[in-house]
Amino acid sequence: MAGTSVYQINKGINTSIEFKGLKAQYIWYMGGAAIVLFAIYTLLYICGIRSYICVGIVVCLGIPMIMGIYHLSSAYGEHGVTKMLARRSIPRYVKSNSRRIFKTSTINGKVTG
Repeated sequence: MAGTSVYQINKGINTSIEFKGLKAQYIWYMGGAAIVLFAIYTLLYICGIRSYICVGIVVCLGIPMIMGIYHLSSAYGEHGVTKMLARRSIPRYVKSNSRRIFKTSTINGKVTG
C-alpha cells in the first residue's frame, strides 16, 4: 500500500519547457511563424490566387522557417540567442581620456588623494 500513490510526481522541476525538441522561447517563435504563415496564406487566398498555389507558397516559406527555428534551438539552447544578442552589446575595449578616475579613490564614501 505504501508503494502506490494517488499523486503524480513532477520530475521536471526547474527545467525548461520542451516540446518536440524545441526548448523555451523557441516554442513561441514556432507559434509566431505559424501565425505569420497562416496570415500569408489568407492574404494570398483573398487576393484570388488558387488554394493549391497558396499552399505551395506557404510550404516553400514554412520549411526554411521551421528548419531555422530548430537549428537555433539545437545550436544555442534555452537562453542562447538572448546571450548572443547581449554579447554584442559588450564593448571590445574601454577608452578613457583621463587618468583622474584611477588617481582618486574613495574610503567610506569620501574622496581621498
